[in-house]
This record gives sequence, structure tokens and C-alpha cells, in this order.
Amino acid sequence: MVRLPLTPDEIERGQRLGALLRRARGERSMLQTALDARVSPETLRKIESGRVATPAFPTIAAIADVLGLSLDEVWAQIRPSRDDADLVEARPA
Repeated sequence: MVRLPLTPDEIERGQRLGALLRRARGERSMLQTALDARVSPETLRKIESGRVATPAFPTIAAIADVLGLSLDEVWAQIRPSRDDADLVEARPA
């Protein structure tokens, strides 16, 4: 299977997600957070650094649960702004 290159919007959303998770993790160790979420520390590191811009939903759900974040809160923080969404909707097909 060939993966298509990420769009600039996907890359930016991944960076916002990583920053959100780092802030929510605070002083808690990356290792303990990863183990509690049942993901590898390397996976968490890649997500937090933005290297994995489109992680699997169950992975994000598990990490968010461990960090006490609701998925609604995560989406509210990483989704495109309303202005960005207007631009996408206005783009000709």
C-alpha cells in the first residue's frame, strides 16, 4: 500500500496534537504515560514531536484517557479554525 504525502493541514494538525499531549502530560514521564496507555514510548514520542501526524484513533483515545482529556477536548484543540474550514468549503471542486 502506498501512503499519500501528508497535506500541510495534516502536518499542522499533527503538530497541534503533539503540543496538546505534551502540555497535558506535564511532569509525568513519557515512559509511564505510554505504558499506562498501552502504546510504545517510541509511538508517544513520535506523536508528541509531530512525526506521526495522523495517528490511529484508538491510540489517541488511549493516550487522551490516560491524560484525562476528553476526545471532544482533543478535537477542539487540534481541528482547523473556522476560518480555515470556510476556505476549504469555498475551494472549487
